Amino acid sequence: MADTAAQTLDIQRIMEMIPHRYPLLLVDRILEIKPGESAIGLKNVTMNEPQFQGHFPAFPVMPGVLIVEAMAQTAAIVVVHTLGKDAEGKIVYFMTIDDARFRRPVVPGDSMHIHVKKVHARANVWKFSGEAIVDGKVCAEATFSAMITDRER
Repeated sequence: MADTAAQTLDIQRIMEMIPHRYPLLLVDRILEIKPGESAIGLKNVTMNEPQFQGHFPAFPVMPGVLIVEAMAQTAAIVVVHTLGKDAEGKIVYFMTIDDARFRRPVVPGDSMHIHVKKVHARANVWKFSGEAIVDGKVCAEATFSAMITDRER
């Protein structure tokens, strides 16, 4: 298990840990991570992202499902960071998404801080609570669980 002191991770390290890539890599940096516990991720939302061509051209809003995906990716980084090198490159699949709430829109120009906390973990199943925060205001929240597994189906 990794050191329990809070630390940061850059985009290069994130890409070593999880298999997501553009246009679906939704975490730019980990601002703080506590293995086995929590993380704060950063997603800088920009107008040149593909979803804004159609959601919505006159009023670009980040889709809620992508906000929840950003929470899940941040949580996956916690899982992989906690389990160590042997977990790198494994897939973390959603199992449940509960109590999702969308409080205010996330738009291009926003810096979205993604806060995730482990609720519990048993074997290869982990449950987290998450919040997406912009300018100190909660934009979205959800509780979700996921399973870490090899790439085989």
